[in-house]
Amino acid sequence: MEKINKVLWGVFFIVIGVIIGTNALGITNINMFFKGWWTLIIIVPCFVGLFSNENEGKIGNLVGILIGVGLLLSANGLISFDLIMKMILPLILVAIGLSLIFNETIKSKVSKKVKEGRKNGLENIVATFAEQKINKDNEEFTGANLDAVFGAVNLDICKANIEKEAVIKASAIFGGVQIIVPTNVNVKVKSTPIFGGVSNKTINKKENEKVIYVDAFCMFGGVDIK
Repeated sequence: MEKINKVLWGVFFIVIGVIIGTNALGITNINMFFKGWWTLIIIVPCFVGLFSNENEGKIGNLVGILIGVGLLLSANGLISFDLIMKMILPLILVAIGLSLIFNETIKSKVSKKVKEGRKNGLENIVATFAEQKINKDNEEFTGANLDAVFGAVNLDICKANIEKEAVIKASAIFGGVQIIVPTNVNVKVKSTPIFGGVSNKTINKKENEKVIYVDAFCMFGGVDIK
């Protein structure tokens, strides 16, 4: 899926480059700034997001595409703008509801582990309009709460001591969270992206006994696990 994602972005940039080049040479006269061209900023990333590795993000991406297409049609006078505005909030609420139901159904074990870990007390790492870089080299790590609000949290636990399992609750709201994990652990993720994304670049191996459970929430932000 990741290859498809990169191919789609590659095709998009190639098309844009060809249009700009042929226009400059006078071969074509394609107006890239058509009415509502800015809606592509919403439509294209959401479309590419449908081919990401994380199934949970597909609901939010579908809603994003619907909103983007609606705004494009409105910009061209085919649909009332007031109607689009009235429908945005219901669509967002439906996306949140479906994401929560879907996630709880297929990721209940992750939720249970994270809840158990939070009861035992987890370190809180917060970045609000700021950046936090945390390194846990040679430290015992059982879990953490990561919150990035208009900021960034970078947690490096690739050389941390993880006895058997650890739990991470990550929240990115108009911000970003990056988690660098050891190669000798499996990572299980539950994600709730709302116009955001969660990327898990790790590869789970059957022989690994150590597990990191990640419960990620994104709203106009992103969580990157690698």
